[in-house]
Amino acid sequence: MKHTIKTIFSMKLKKEKITALTAYDFLTAKFLDESGIDIILVGDSLSNVFQGNKTTLPVTLDEMIYHAKIVTSAVKNALVIVDMPFLSYQVSETDAIKNCGRIMKETNCYGVKLEGGIEIANIVKKLTSIGIPVMGHLGLTPQSINQFGDYSLRATEKNEAKKLLSDAKILETSNCFSIVLEKIPSQLAKKVTASVSIPTIGIGAGIHCDGQILVTHDILGMFEEFNLKFVRKYFDGAKVFKEVFSKYKDDVKKKKFPNEKESF
Repeated sequence: MKHTIKTIFSMKLKKEKITALTAYDFLTAKFLDESGIDIILVGDSLSNVFQGNKTTLPVTLDEMIYHAKIVTSAVKNALVIVDMPFLSYQVSETDAIKNCGRIMKETNCYGVKLEGGIEIANIVKKLTSIGIPVMGHLGLTPQSINQFGDYSLRATEKNEAKKLLSDAKILETSNCFSIVLEKIPSQLAKKVTASVSIPTIGIGAGIHCDGQILVTHDILGMFEEFNLKFVRKYFDGAKVFKEVFSKYKDDVKKKKFPNEKESF
């Protein structure tokens, strides 16, 4: 089934859980789509996963466009959403319209994701009024990591939790079609999900969200440096890939590859 923002919204009404994962390349996007994943996010996490940066801040608009074009070329059914990188939408409404417009025109995606609440409400209203679907993002917002100081759980204090709930309602009235809730207490995510009519997509926010998203490379076990509590590893990718590469190296060194059947 071809997903649109309407079908994603209907899933909340039917209480059908929404699945979402990230992709930055053709083959991953193709496999996710063929597996029936509902939403594919071309995340600014490519700054970490693909480029090796410590934060999401360095990735540029042109780089996001490059990767998003590749992903959309592989996808037939999933809803492809693209993260707007740091400073591509926060400076002014004019910049936001121009840059989000570029993403939509040049990548063939179906919407953009912006971080923040009341601070970006006017921008969201303007974007949606001209036909650009917007997914919101609250809680641990990685583009604000230098303000937060670390990647610890957000909205544990009463005032921050109250603001997050208020921001969710503001994003709803600003016409966001969904909201990512990242690394917040499960009971707060439950309260937010029940308080808004649009779908919530959790990452480290517990079972009560309308859907879940993770970074694909995390569930594939590609990183040995850290183990995030909210990530379930379905595959020990780092170990398996290194074993394969080592075996190939040994076969070449020992003149076991190529053999006669693999030669012309």
